[in-house]
This record gives sequence, C-alpha cells and structure tokens, in this order.
Amino acid sequence: MSQRPGSYMSSEYAKQLGAKLRAIRTQQGLSLHGVEEKSQGRWKAVVVGSYERGDRAVTVQRLAELADFYGVPVQELLPGTTPGGAAEPPPKLVLDLERLAHVPPEKAGPLQRYAATIQSQRGDYNGKVLSIRQDDLRTLAVIYDQSPSVLTEQLISWGVLDADARRAVAHEEG
Repeated sequence: MSQRPGSYMSSEYAKQLGAKLRAIRTQQGLSLHGVEEKSQGRWKAVVVGSYERGDRAVTVQRLAELADFYGVPVQELLPGTTPGGAAEPPPKLVLDLERLAHVPPEKAGPLQRYAATIQSQRGDYNGKVLSIRQDDLRTLAVIYDQSPSVLTEQLISWGVLDADARRAVAHEEG
C-alpha cells in the first residue's frame, strides 16, 4: 500500500471508518447537527461529516475522544469489526508495558501513546501489562504503515509482545 508520507489511512480504510462512525451516530438517533448540539460545539457537524465521508483523516486521539463521546469502545468504530463481537474471540495480545517503557520513544512513541489512550479509556493503570485486541493491532499496523504480522515481529523483537502473539496474528491472517 503506497501512501503519501504523513498519510496514515488509505482512502478505502477512511471510507469504511466513516461508515462505522455514521452507523454509530444514527443508531444513537443523532443528526450531524445533533452531535454538535449534544457536544456543546466540541464536535462540529462539518468535521464529523467529513470524517464520516472519509474526506478527512481522523487521528487516534480524536477517534478515542469520539468513541468516548458516543459511549462505545474504539474497536466498535474500526473497520473489519463485527458489532457485538465475533462468536469465538481470537487469542489475546498482551503488551508488556514495563518493557515498552524501555524502547526508545522514536521507535515506540505511537505505540506508547496508543497504549496510554486505551489505559485511560479503561481506567486501567496497573502499568505492567495491557491486553489489546486484534483490531488494536490492525490500527497500530496502519499507524506504523506495516502489515500486522511484520509489526508483531517488531514488537516481539522489542520484548513488548510474547512470541505467542504470532499464533494470534496467524489466526487472524490464516
């Protein structure tokens, strides 16, 4: 997937993400204008509309804030997820946060910020490990512009993911 530098989302992914955002908003009976009113102007109708059309890329931070506003887990907003979860949950991926803290920020910065976002959403600050879903790994792969399996190998080499994570990713890609 060739992308412009700084462009984290393919237009197809942005469109799928937008469709998910629109579905959540309409499930809640909100118009774009209604979102702006309910958020007291924090979420402008024109901005949310551009996210929904896939015209404008949404940052992980803004996506997390929007999920929080709608009261849904971020994973519900990501393409490739089924509402309510699949029948059989895939193997868990567990990040070692203590090891992550020792990876240079220029390499692990995006992952550290993403993990911090998940922790704040869950109110989970035990600080030792953090379990993430396949969808989180897919999102991180988009951020790092790598395939999930390549990113998994990188995280294993950093000592942040256990080698068992390969099975979870193989399960996903198989």
